[in-house]
Amino acid sequence: MTDTVVHDEAHDRYVLERDGAEIGTSIYELGDGMIRVLHTEVDESLQEHGLGSALVKGMLDDIRSHSDRRLVPVCPFVRGYLARHAEYRDLMSR
Repeated sequence: MTDTVVHDEAHDRYVLERDGAEIGTSIYELGDGMIRVLHTEVDESLQEHGLGSALVKGMLDDIRSHSDRRLVPVCPFVRGYLARHAEYRDLMSR
């Protein structure tokens, strides 16, 4: 079983895939030098196994390495993740 976070730029989202099947998404919008993360969702049957956190971590790592945009966490799940992981808060204040 292999989980991978993929940036689907054509659809403004990050996708969590397990063995090639989509099991989670995080949707964003771009504008004014910002990336607004709007919604994060994991397949209901797989929730409570840390997959949402894995998706958000993969997304934040990609944003850090490939973007100079400022992060605006509209999604409550992403806000909660950032509250628990101070190492990513600098993405909000660039």
